[in-house]
Amino acid sequence: MSPTDATGDRTAGASPDGPPREPSSGRAGQRDSRERRDPRPGLSGLGDGELEKWLAAEGQPAYRARQIRDALWRQNAANAEDLLTLPAPFRARLGEAFRIDTIAEDEVKVADGGLTEKTLHHLSDGALIESVLMHYPARGLAGPGRPLHRERHTLCISSQAGCAVGCPFCATGELGLGRDLETAEIVDQVRHAARRLSASGSHLTNVVFMGMGEPLLNLDRVLEAVAILADPRLFGLGARHVVVSTSGVVPGIRRLTALGPQFTLAISLHAARDPLRDVLVPLNRRWPVAEVVAAAREHARVTGRRVSYEYVMISGVNDTEIDADALAMLLRGDLAHVNLIPMNPVAHTPWQASDPDRVAQFAARVRRGGVGVTIRANRGQDAGAACGQLAADRAGEPTAAVVAGRRAAIVRESETALRGSRSSESLPADLEAAVGRGAAR
Repeated sequence: MSPTDATGDRTAGASPDGPPREPSSGRAGQRDSRERRDPRPGLSGLGDGELEKWLAAEGQPAYRARQIRDALWRQNAANAEDLLTLPAPFRARLGEAFRIDTIAEDEVKVADGGLTEKTLHHLSDGALIESVLMHYPARGLAGPGRPLHRERHTLCISSQAGCAVGCPFCATGELGLGRDLETAEIVDQVRHAARRLSASGSHLTNVVFMGMGEPLLNLDRVLEAVAILADPRLFGLGARHVVVSTSGVVPGIRRLTALGPQFTLAISLHAARDPLRDVLVPLNRRWPVAEVVAAAREHARVTGRRVSYEYVMISGVNDTEIDADALAMLLRGDLAHVNLIPMNPVAHTPWQASDPDRVAQFAARVRRGGVGVTIRANRGQDAGAACGQLAADRAGEPTAAVVAGRRAAIVRESETALRGSRSSESLPADLEAAVGRGAAR
């Protein structure tokens, strides 16, 4: 989860000799794909003024920028030939300079009777990322012809190819970190979903950064993507319809607080006690629970926006009465809300999801403690529901011996945590490197 250089695909600017520069690739030690990655910047990731500057260098009139943006965001152009308002020679030139679409191929799996679409996106260098489109039909009646709950279409998107945090209940964590995504690679996930929705006359209502990767360790690109999605000239989705999650990168939370954004901050909490969270979220060994929640509490105070806390329910691990009481005590009085999510099955862990009765009892106990709670239903069980599952499946199953070793280590660490002992393990090397690069910014 290394942040890219500040001279990424939006901030580099365009020169008279060519389009904006390509951002740096992912961390050392991973497969080096820089020679294979398409060197052309993604058109959808350009920032204010960059397209205009390039057009001026090409001797094109200023109104071409509006034509190009309309084609990208209103007609969802997939290639240069779709930009029909441009002269054919200039379409060819634009296609030479930029990628109209940074996603080379989609594989879509449909689940839940069509209510969930999980997509494996292939990028130009062979990297695989995922997004999940979830449909929520209108329900209830608020009056004649007026639904109590309007139809919603929520897209969960990735900010990195892989992830360095290594949460043991997450399939993405098993992949390790490949690289950060460019701004265009983030927003093109949204354009692809919008393209599919437009066929039925629908539109996206919400975008959540809860897919592959740790968003706050690619924060520059994530902020650029959110700005593009919120820009009424571009995608035009209000910032209040965007959620950005983090596993607890405290400097990133503080940076967001200083910026005062109007999107929702979500904390992937999963445990309110440090010994257990050390195991479930290894980043807790750097920034423990109290420090993460204090940063989130300050964020809520400054922005006036309620913070969401995500809590994956794991049977016999973090679903006890002790955990419920600790969670209520941690968040009582805060501008906060807890979402309980039964764990999706992941091959390399020995754990299972808490049963529905246990989840309901846990939720009731937290509510009695004075904290709002919602129980979220799992989606996409028959389409590789776990985050990163499709990409992990494509990477190939680990050997039985490797899986057994991982399970044994998880059992050993969780037993120590359940006895109340903090982890003696330092951060994994790749996570330490990613955090160090983030701190240097």
